[in-house]
Amino acid sequence: MSIPTLDIYPLPTEAELPKPRVPWTFDPNRAALLIHDMQRYFLDFYGEEFGELVDNIAQLRKLDLPTFYTAQPPKQSPDERGLLSDRWGPGIQDREDIVAPLAPASSDVVLTKHRYSAFHRTDLAERLAAAGRDQLIITGVYAHIGITATALDAFSHGIETFVIADAIADFGRGRHVAALEHLSATCAVVTTLNRLLDSGFGLADVRAQVLALLDEPADDDENLIDAGLDSIRVMGLIEDWKERGHNVTFADLAADPTIRGFHAALEAAR
Repeated sequence: MSIPTLDIYPLPTEAELPKPRVPWTFDPNRAALLIHDMQRYFLDFYGEEFGELVDNIAQLRKLDLPTFYTAQPPKQSPDERGLLSDRWGPGIQDREDIVAPLAPASSDVVLTKHRYSAFHRTDLAERLAAAGRDQLIITGVYAHIGITATALDAFSHGIETFVIADAIADFGRGRHVAALEHLSATCAVVTTLNRLLDSGFGLADVRAQVLALLDEPADDDENLIDAGLDSIRVMGLIEDWKERGHNVTFADLAADPTIRGFHAALEAAR
């Protein structure tokens, strides 16, 4: 039995996320991005481009995290495929390339995938450890198969895993939502693209970060230059925020040099 013909469907929203069971917080200095099986072969079962899925994964690439891809090889022999042949038939024969909008950069790592889990017969765990990364952001297809197997394996390797609900897809919305619940219940933080990008960037977070640089308290609408925030400290904030995926500029912050203005600039630069 091969993969069935699939329909594109609306990806889950933040309101549909399952209850979190673990206290992990995304840290871009600890995290790597996994783009799982986003090959033309698998995406072609949807019949047309799954634009929302591809666009959301592309947004995550802008975080500039160490990025790994999985790709199943074409034309595997029955011995190479093992039990996969019994369940899914001969597998990929062609169209094995990653979809063009997500094509790997020269600095990215493409892992040859042999079974459901991205860790099986690969050096993903060793590469993550060598890079000092103990968090993994998982995107791609399919939620109830390889995504779930990889997340469970990551948990077993002591890696905090974040599955992006609107940057993965499945055979249908029902399977997708069920997979999210299972992942949240067993091994991962299930979140959305926007919630992940907003981690540490609420008004209260920006306020705390700015006030830590000042000798005296400042109100949210007080001019921070008058309050003693010099350009060197502003550039330090910009560098930190860029590392965390918000490409704000000095000019953006200078337009409204207040805590509230900084927060608005970060929202606009997301």
